Amino acid sequence: MSDQLGLWSVLIAVIGGAIRVSTPFLFVSLGETITERSGRINLGLEGTLVFGAMSAYATAVLTDSPWAGVAVAGLAGGAFGLLHGFVCRLPRVNDVAVGIALMLFGSGLAFFLGKPFIQPSAPPLPAIPFGFWSDLPQVQAALRVNVLFLVGAALSVLLWWAFRNTKAGLIVRVVGDSADAARAMGYDVDRVRLYATAAGGVLAGIGGAYLSLYYPGSWNEGVSSGQGLMAVALVIFARWNPLACFGAALLFGGAGALGPALQSVGISQGYYLFYAAPYVLTLALLIATSSTERALAGAPGELSLSK
Repeated sequence: MSDQLGLWSVLIAVIGGAIRVSTPFLFVSLGETITERSGRINLGLEGTLVFGAMSAYATAVLTDSPWAGVAVAGLAGGAFGLLHGFVCRLPRVNDVAVGIALMLFGSGLAFFLGKPFIQPSAPPLPAIPFGFWSDLPQVQAALRVNVLFLVGAALSVLLWWAFRNTKAGLIVRVVGDSADAARAMGYDVDRVRLYATAAGGVLAGIGGAYLSLYYPGSWNEGVSSGQGLMAVALVIFARWNPLACFGAALLFGGAGALGPALQSVGISQGYYLFYAAPYVLTLALLIATSSTERALAGAPGELSLSK
């Protein structure tokens, strides 16, 4: 009986943890999906995520409003996206190299500007208690869902629909699949990619706001733990499908929640090894999806990863 109770507790903790941990993965992966669908890869989203976390936390401290922090984080992420997109418009510029440079720039700038805000406490983002029907505190905690998770879930459905049924979505796909065909149709390829990269940056910035204002709910230099880079692998695993990004984000979130879940039920030896589960999963997915003989299935034709 005690073993079944312990297993049930771990399962509830993993489900709740998957919801909490997956939200930054979800926003960054959806943003990167928009960017990569246009034929450009942005490895700088890790820096955008960290800077979004810092700017959101600092704004919430100064204004006492977490939603103001989310708005500022989105604007900051959009600015980083515009910078990436503008630089990549220049001749003989590699988007991967630019992304790495902006990742270092964004992280470094966040660490520098965010030092005064490590100690102050910011108001957190609200959550909806979907577990109100249960008397068990574990269920109540697991089903306490942040609003941004619900926004991300709805956004994944909206983007999936938009890529197939709206003019803007189809233009992004055409530009990502064949720049020459897009130019022949009269579309400005550089402008479309600029807007797509900016939109991806906005979503990554909002993902950073979630990190600092809800879970883990603080600002420090290690708040991201590489989630921005892991989200790129998540997009490849999801085959550039926003709906699949939602499921993959929950998978990554569950992997990240496994260590804390084991610790919560009293497992004190070896549980820390499971903290490496998201990184092992990322490596395994990259190996599984790599091939020297064929392009990635579903990859936009103009994407540098597929060439």
